[in-house]
Amino acid sequence: MMTSASSCARILAVEDDPLLASHLQAHLCDSGFDVVLSHDGGEGLRLAENEDFDLILMDILLPGIDGLEALQRLRRRRSVPVLLMSALGDEQNRIAGFSQGADDYLPKPFSLNELSVRVEAILRRVAYERREQSPASDDGSLYFDEGRSDVAHGGRWVGLTPSEYRVLELLWRHREEALSKAFLYQQALRRAYSQHDRSLDMHVSHVRRKLQVAGYGAVRVETVWGKGYMLVQVSA
Repeated sequence: MMTSASSCARILAVEDDPLLASHLQAHLCDSGFDVVLSHDGGEGLRLAENEDFDLILMDILLPGIDGLEALQRLRRRRSVPVLLMSALGDEQNRIAGFSQGADDYLPKPFSLNELSVRVEAILRRVAYERREQSPASDDGSLYFDEGRSDVAHGGRWVGLTPSEYRVLELLWRHREEALSKAFLYQQALRRAYSQHDRSLDMHVSHVRRKLQVAGYGAVRVETVWGKGYMLVQVSA
């Protein structure tokens, strides 16, 4: 059963063993997670740097770029939690993993139940840390914090991902102005717009839902058909 810590959590699993990767994905999806698989270190690093995940499971012995090097590069840009998995379970390799910024280390072979416990523990810790870091404003408006890529309302963080934050922040700066999808993709998602790419629509949907859950209704993200999106002021 999915817990509050894992609710809507998105996980990237970078594992080159296709059988283990399949088992990981099936088990975590059954537990309520949204799981993206990668079988190559270079591809896994690219996904981790350019997409938003709540947790990354990273094997160490990977083709392309090994897990430790991928983690070292990732830490220059992202603070997303990383759980390393490896058959290299001796003390030296565990120390190497933690020194590169790993949040946990799971030696192979491991049971899927133990993996679930470790995943839930990391997500609970992250959720607790976010609750403990109080926003700087509680005046009923939205407080934007670029450092943590989130906004606060009523003294509580809304819980945006970095991409969702960039979308909202861009719409906020251009209130009452229709922004094209191509512009939002380039400026907020930092990639070119493709007609069949639904990522922006998904991020906007999440922003709407999270602002609604937070009880903030002073503005609304409206769809401008044939163009993109616009943030409008809601009349009292």
